[in-house]
Amino acid sequence: MSIANGRKVAARSEHVEQREFVSWFRQTHKPVRIFAIPNGEARSRTTGARLKVEGVSAGVPDLFVPAWCLWIEMKRADGGVVSAVQADWHAYLASVGHTVIIGHGLDDAQKKLQEWLLLRSSVVR
Repeated sequence: MSIANGRKVAARSEHVEQREFVSWFRQTHKPVRIFAIPNGEARSRTTGARLKVEGVSAGVPDLFVPAWCLWIEMKRADGGVVSAVQADWHAYLASVGHTVIIGHGLDDAQKKLQEWLLLRSSVVR
């Protein structure tokens, strides 16, 4: 819960933060593709079991940018926490040369992506 104009305002959900980030990304980086990994939704036990044997794995980051080997874990701006299974995936992905950004809300995710792009471009030169 945050305060705006003297009134309490409910924190934006991770869904809203991610939706806004993807929309911004697609407008800002038009030729680059980004897609979601639909791991976090509530589902029936039967559907969960079916998806698990098909390869769905808990803890995989929310978004992937294949051209940049970049994964993005979205969290709510207020109170979003990385779980142990997510941290394990992040460590694995880093160990195979991928990058993981953890964005605590839209603004933080945008900032971290821009910083990563600047760092990446200075290393490539």
